[in-house]
Amino acid sequence: MVEIQKRQIVGQQDGPHLLITGGVHGDEFEPMQALRRLAKVVDTNALRGRLTLVPVANEAAFLRGTRTADDELDLARTCPGKPDGSITERTAHALSQLIRTADYYIDLHTGGTTMSVWPLVGYKLVPDQRMLTAQRRMARAFNLPVVWGTDYRLQGRTLSVARDANIPSIYAEYLGSGLCDAAGVEAYVEGCLNVLAELEMLDPNSLPHHPVTSRIQYEVDDHRESAGHMQIRNPSPHTGFFEPAVHLGQRIAAGDPLGDVTDPLGTRRTTVGSRESGIVIVLRTFSRVFEGDALAVVLETDLPPHEDHDA
Repeated sequence: MVEIQKRQIVGQQDGPHLLITGGVHGDEFEPMQALRRLAKVVDTNALRGRLTLVPVANEAAFLRGTRTADDELDLARTCPGKPDGSITERTAHALSQLIRTADYYIDLHTGGTTMSVWPLVGYKLVPDQRMLTAQRRMARAFNLPVVWGTDYRLQGRTLSVARDANIPSIYAEYLGSGLCDAAGVEAYVEGCLNVLAELEMLDPNSLPHHPVTSRIQYEVDDHRESAGHMQIRNPSPHTGFFEPAVHLGQRIAAGDPLGDVTDPLGTRRTTVGSRESGIVIVLRTFSRVFEGDALAVVLETDLPPHEDHDA
């Protein structure tokens, strides 16, 4: 049995139950720090309802300092798990049980040690209009540069557990590369407080950053199959060393070079072109790549071509 360590803050007035998790992957550090900080700033006397915070959902992976635990299973592909399986399957089972207790859910991520993600908040384009409306409200309130609706049919995720339980849910991504960016921590604390206010669990006037200035630059509903599955986009053609030719937030056209993959001596060099036109929202930052590793994710938009939006 796996026990998920959590901090619960119970308000003195009735209201919904919001669950926020970090550390579903063991190498994603901004969420862990943000949730520890959030636990200190939410006033029980001001809170309506209940707030449950899980800074490190996947302790086995965190202790290794890697995305996954020693069974190499991805917790974000293993839900709802099973109680008598491997460490990740048991963690997925316990986490899924916790998710089902919530009325609303936020899952915080980063690009881990290998990727960097332009700050974004996402949700699933579920058919249920009540859920969809609630998720859009939460995503917009979280207030990051990109608001991205994606394929609701993806399985194994924390958000697929919430989907099946009819719990409105969103996720967020902020940089990565194995660092703990102070601005990312602050943005996550603010974003969570914004959602608490949107759900009327906190008074908006009580927020330290009230009134909120919008950071949203793009809102995209991406109805393509597997949209939101970042690990399958623009794969490396072979194993080698990746040298990126783009930066986060850059506008590119289909066919534009994302970068080069070379062999150890640099004698074999392959330029990898983007499969889509749009904005680079995920970029590989760990130079060693295996064949098939995602090098970048491009968010398709209808903006004019070659307009840059620097991160």
